[in-house]
Amino acid sequence: MKKLSAFTFILLVTLSSFAAVSNSEKKALIKFNQATKGFQWTTKWDLKAPMTTWYGVKIENDHVVGLILSNNNLNGELPIELFSLIHLQELNLFKNSITGVIPSSISNLKELRKLNISFNKLSGNIPASIGDAISLETIELFMNRIIGDIPSSIGNLQHLQTLSLYNNEIVGQIPVGLYELKSLKILLLNSNKLTGKLSSNVSDLTSLETLSLFDNNFEGQVPFDLEKLKNLKEMNISYNMFNGLVSKNLAQLDALSMTMINDKGVATTLKVNIDKNSGLADED
Repeated sequence: MKKLSAFTFILLVTLSSFAAVSNSEKKALIKFNQATKGFQWTTKWDLKAPMTTWYGVKIENDHVVGLILSNNNLNGELPIELFSLIHLQELNLFKNSITGVIPSSISNLKELRKLNISFNKLSGNIPASIGDAISLETIELFMNRIIGDIPSSIGNLQHLQTLSLYNNEIVGQIPVGLYELKSLKILLLNSNKLTGKLSSNVSDLTSLETLSLFDNNFEGQVPFDLEKLKNLKEMNISYNMFNGLVSKNLAQLDALSMTMINDKGVATTLKVNIDKNSGLADED
């Protein structure tokens, strides 16, 4: 009896080690392969081979947790089926030719931590439903053709550390909720069409290390509250329409020394308060 029990245990362990990814997840990947012209990929999938051999597919505990296909000549739109891979933790499609929009069904990906679809040909808005992908730590969508506002639901992503949306056609103001992201370290919004003022609430981004708002249409006073960001190492807010005096500290921190575009479209440097290194004393 003991020998039979031992044999049964070994058999179960052996079978579990060969357990397959669910048929629904396999179908989702096949649909993704077809939608992005898998026959033209630089490194192709042999759909008759085990999924564990498919390039860029990471599997853990019999689930697809990673899809990493950067610079692999993907062409076409992202199919809805891709977002049924609810165990996905990383989606990296950097530098391909992905077109179309980001489907609202991205909200299904509750375990997604890293999203990188930058350097593609995405269009349309960032869906508000992205705020439901609550595990996100990194969002990289730079160098696309994305339009519309930054959704206020971004403020739901309390684990977010990197938000990189530069070189798109994004408009509107920075949503208030974004200033509540205590974990945010990198914020790159340069080369868009953003407007409005930079809120004094920027000082709430206490983990921020890199800030780039270069080449937008921001206006108003440069908030001295930027000086409260003790972890800030790199900043470029030039080529906007900010005005007023700036402190020496802020002028020195900015990569282009506060070079702005005035109402005549001429580049000019903001005046530095020569009496004080910091503007915080004046503000208090």
